[in-house]
Amino acid sequence: MAEGEEQKSMLYRLKPVTDRLPAVVRPEGHVHFRTKMMWVILILVLYFAMTNIAIYGLDTGTGVDLFAQYRAILAGAQFSLMHLGIGPIVTGSIIMQLFVGAKIIKLNLKDDEDKAVYQGTQKLLVLIMIVVEAVPQVYGFMEPSEKFTLNMEGLWGGNGLNLARSMIVLQLFLGSYIVFLMDEVVSKWGIGSGVSLFIAAGVAQQIFTGTFNWHGSNYPDLPVNDTTNPPAGTLPRTIYLFHHMSASELANGGGFEKLMLQQPNPMVALLGTVVIFLIVAYTESSRIELPLAHGGARGARGRYPIKLIYASNIPVILMAALLANVSMFSLLFYSNPGFQDVPLLGSNWALGYYEGTETRADGGLAYYLSTINGLNDWLLPLLSDGYLGQYYAQDKTRIQIGIHVLAYVGIMIAGSIMFARFWIETTNMGPEAVASQIESSGMQIPGFRRDPRVLKRVLERYIPVVTVISGAAVGALAAGADLIGTVGNASGTGVLLAVGIMIQLYDAIGREQMMEMHPVLRGFFGGE
Repeated sequence: MAEGEEQKSMLYRLKPVTDRLPAVVRPEGHVHFRTKMMWVILILVLYFAMTNIAIYGLDTGTGVDLFAQYRAILAGAQFSLMHLGIGPIVTGSIIMQLFVGAKIIKLNLKDDEDKAVYQGTQKLLVLIMIVVEAVPQVYGFMEPSEKFTLNMEGLWGGNGLNLARSMIVLQLFLGSYIVFLMDEVVSKWGIGSGVSLFIAAGVAQQIFTGTFNWHGSNYPDLPVNDTTNPPAGTLPRTIYLFHHMSASELANGGGFEKLMLQQPNPMVALLGTVVIFLIVAYTESSRIELPLAHGGARGARGRYPIKLIYASNIPVILMAALLANVSMFSLLFYSNPGFQDVPLLGSNWALGYYEGTETRADGGLAYYLSTINGLNDWLLPLLSDGYLGQYYAQDKTRIQIGIHVLAYVGIMIAGSIMFARFWIETTNMGPEAVASQIESSGMQIPGFRRDPRVLKRVLERYIPVVTVISGAAVGALAAGADLIGTVGNASGTGVLLAVGIMIQLYDAIGREQMMEMHPVLRGFFGGE
């Protein structure tokens, strides 16, 4: 074996497998803007269709949704083909980024061949993660219906219950892999990222429902009643309460408290959603702009923007998926008989313990890393003994709640910084890659020689620092948004992601239109 081949990563041995995995073919040449928009709309319609296709044979009445807290962020729908959402895709990306970033896997992502191996391995890892996330849920918390089990009894000479569970796992596998292929279609034939598109679509649906839902909040199938079953949506409930309650009842009978603070979808949550929207919109517009001039065309000038949110919202997506997996596996190890005997992890209260049928940890590490859902989850219990007893039946102390807030905010900021640095290096957004991109477009920084090495040194003053600030800012924004709370149970992190994604999609559409009108710009923007 030649010396150069000995230095190649062991992942090259997986190429015979990864090269044969189904994949979306990359387009040859330029794809017109209208075609890209058609694919984005088509995939979006298919996504909503899949969220409304229930898993065949599942007993939804006894099933437990392990991702209930992170449903908006993982872009899935409970007990549907999209039950796992983008979880396996993001988890596979997390693992690959951590291994490459820690140099455990030696791949040079600036090399086209190494990058192809990285992407192929990540695709294989996504398939593995689909199984890893589907099997424990189905065998632990998603029971097949009795009728489905009886119908499967004796089929192919197998046990009915095991066959029924296998069929549910197969449905989850197919649904999740279709989602993965849909993400590839958007990335290669559309605009932006399919993962981001699904998150924004799911969050927008939840916000709309939480704001305008006129069905009863406690009993959706029964008539609305101002005492036991008010409208679930923020605006319908506000109008209903003002219409059916007198001024004295609003002021002294708990009307304003019900309107402003009572779950679900209080007015405070709607105001929080608006505040988060404005903060994210302002933050997304903050940037440093480096002046550029064209080396061959005198007077041709431009600017290269380095956004405050340079690493985009990807670090928060990765952190949310990581915390969702911590929550899922801690519940499995504590509650599922098949995992309770695992050494060190099984039934370990320090990892996380759960009371009753709740999917949110009542203590342990999983509790302190669990997401916070608005003011009712921390501020009101800290200020009022009544709210402390109402929202924390397990006798949580104010110190424990305070530690939970600090731990959650701290882990979101620290984790987002780490993933921001990994993301920049794995997506060719580092100083060297950007310098090469600017140089290849014929542009240069005025006052400096036209040399990629000079450009790299200039960019190294900004990009590494902005990357850390970007990760910290987006992590702090996500945690702060969760502390404020939102309507529709979309979570503050979900709203943060949705707003950032929509702004970035708008910018991407603008760039696509510019490249359509001025083909010379395609090289600068990385187009075909």
